[in-house]
Amino acid sequence: MLTLSCRQRCFGGWHERLVHASDVLSCEMRFAIYLPPFATKSNPVPVLFWLSGLTCTDENFMQKAGALRVAAELGLAIVAPDTSPRGEGVPDAPDGAYDLGLGAGFYVNATEAPWSKHYRMYDYVVTELPALVEQHFPVSSKRAISGHSMGGHGAMMIALRNPGVYSSVSAFSPICHPVKAPWGKKAFSNYLGDDRAKWEKYDTIKLLRESDIATVPPLMVDQGGDDEFLNEQLMPESLVVLAKEKDVRLDYRLQSGYDHGYYFVTSFIEEHLNFHYACLQGGGV
Repeated sequence: MLTLSCRQRCFGGWHERLVHASDVLSCEMRFAIYLPPFATKSNPVPVLFWLSGLTCTDENFMQKAGALRVAAELGLAIVAPDTSPRGEGVPDAPDGAYDLGLGAGFYVNATEAPWSKHYRMYDYVVTELPALVEQHFPVSSKRAISGHSMGGHGAMMIALRNPGVYSSVSAFSPICHPVKAPWGKKAFSNYLGDDRAKWEKYDTIKLLRESDIATVPPLMVDQGGDDEFLNEQLMPESLVVLAKEKDVRLDYRLQSGYDHGYYFVTSFIEEHLNFHYACLQGGGV
């Protein structure tokens, strides 16, 4: 059951924020959807799933990215889930750190206490949320996926683990190699324990190295040249080198002068949406 929290007219379409009881996460969840004009049951539209970064909710992208005008023009729905489970009884970082717990689900299925009951964002994004959206809204089964920072990690990892499901994947400032990044090490050790084999199931570099090239969707990555997290946390060079080795369809752009924030995202989001639309229509890079 979905409960409408708020609804706003925007560029002729509708932005809606909804609440539902998640069976996968064992808590109440919120997500946002933008439906472009003329999206109807007889004219279902494709969907871009957007995954946000650390500390964000479903609201950040919808309010800050400037994506809805372009989505309206293209006839593309956008779905933005929260970045973690929330609510009474959902564990948080004991020291209140921003990079673990609430707002920092890392799009994995946690296996360790106290996280394993609620922190199953992988299953939520891949299975539960798309089924809910397709049941209640005029959208087709055509999907693309994108994200920022932690969400960029999530988008690339999910696309690689689910060949054939997403027509394309893009990312802004993604955590490319989380098994080696401080953010990833902290999250994975807490959520997944000490078994590195579990970590590697959620690592883009490991997954790409083992992927059949024919199943890898077209990929676009924008990285800010002045991003304060570039070298220690994001490590895009590992992705660029591997993509060249495997002849992956990667459009990587290092954008001089841009940092890690939403001014960066809004500067290039139109190009990302056009990229996804072309792939959804059967084109590509």
